[in-house]
Amino acid sequence: MKQLIDFIPLIVFFVLYKIYDIYTATGALIIATAIQVIVTYALYKKVEKMQLITFIAVAVFGGMTLFLHDDNFIKWKVTIVYSAFALGLTISHLMGKSAVKAMLGKELTLPDNVWANINWAWVAFFASCAGLNLYIAFNMPLDSWVNFKVFGLLAATVAFTIATGIYLYKHLPQNKHRDQE
Repeated sequence: MKQLIDFIPLIVFFVLYKIYDIYTATGALIIATAIQVIVTYALYKKVEKMQLITFIAVAVFGGMTLFLHDDNFIKWKVTIVYSAFALGLTISHLMGKSAVKAMLGKELTLPDNVWANINWAWVAFFASCAGLNLYIAFNMPLDSWVNFKVFGLLAATVAFTIATGIYLYKHLPQNKHRDQE
């Protein structure tokens, strides 16, 4: 259920962009993201930091897009959010409190070097997505950027999540493998 709630603003954005324009889609994205945060809190009594960062970025950059009638601001939002995630993971790791380990370490026991590898892989992934977004946003037509934002980043994130899961599975202690079979 939570994963579906997470994708609703993206779906709303894409559909309204295709039907109307980037400005209608951006306004709807702001509203849908606000509703997403409210519904998440109502259902789970908690909103994750990533959701809050995303909502703030959508509200700020989406608001600037609408107020200044300039779609470049909403294009920057993606890069800012992915850069913030990369920076957050970097800082948390350097401070000795890996955010990835904090999220997954309650269910999995792995050596610190495995957590470090996962953390740095996600830093590289987020940084790459941020850079790729900049290239596509400012060197290709708006339609290409919207398709990349909706489908390209989604597919890349799903694929990278699966790859992370495979890497985690390979590094589980042997008794964990046997318990699951």
